[in-house]
Amino acid sequence: MLRRFVKMQGAGNDYIYFDCLHGELEKPETLAVRLSDRHKGIGGDGIVLICESAVADAKMRMFNADGSEGNMCGNAIRCVGKYLYDGGIVHGEDMTVETRSGIKKLHCFAGENGKVREVRVDMGPAVFEPARIPAAFEPGRGSAVSEAGRFFAAGEECIVDRPLKIAGRTYSVTCLSMGNPHCVVFENPDGVDLEKIGPLFENAPVFPERVNTEFVQKIGERTLKMRVWERGSGETMACGTGACAAAAAAVAKGMFPAGEEITVKLRGGDLKICVGDTVYMTGGAEVVFTGEVEV
Repeated sequence: MLRRFVKMQGAGNDYIYFDCLHGELEKPETLAVRLSDRHKGIGGDGIVLICESAVADAKMRMFNADGSEGNMCGNAIRCVGKYLYDGGIVHGEDMTVETRSGIKKLHCFAGENGKVREVRVDMGPAVFEPARIPAAFEPGRGSAVSEAGRFFAAGEECIVDRPLKIAGRTYSVTCLSMGNPHCVVFENPDGVDLEKIGPLFENAPVFPERVNTEFVQKIGERTLKMRVWERGSGETMACGTGACAAAAAAVAKGMFPAGEEITVKLRGGDLKICVGDTVYMTGGAEVVFTGEVEV
């Protein structure tokens, strides 16, 4: 059968979106693998289903390019917000979207044409507790959490600047969850062979559910530069939860004060992150094209 889809992108993170408000899509994990192929499919970082929800305005399900289902996707949820607003499915600039990592609150910013151009998402608090990431490091201390980060990080239990040996080299890592597990490494991302080292981080034994890895560098007073290797997708143009994780890690390390906007520069564009007792992410959402595909 033919199913309509919308391809959308946020900061270059592109997904194929299906409206499932009136009926689920069968075997989405298989479909994600087939359609995400950039040579024999539509091409994308995965597929997103926009479904009915009993507890929010809509529910988002996201499947990576390898068919695995993700808990959360910051760039995708902004595009879901645009779809709901522009299509008149949700009336008003504020809405809620259910995800596997909880209900997220969105605020849409419409342009002069009445279509959404940017979305701000309340991503919830950064979680530094190892068991909730999850990350199975041996007990031990890393660097102290900065005063700015103490109100959202758990002090001595945090994995902040802890050593992690990958392929014979010891990296200093900071680990946390933003709905997905993240491992943040502060070093120049331009010099990283991400195709080689990314899978080794993703599948390291200390991460029982695999991990997204961000290589991050401070390049300005309120600015970070980042490349990301996402579990299930490989290197992507951007990662919303990864940008949030990078900013939260920087605050925990004392690189930035809490409560101020941080710009995270990714290969596909910029995201604006504000870290406090919750993490706010603001970024663009655009339609690339619409079409029909046989499923």
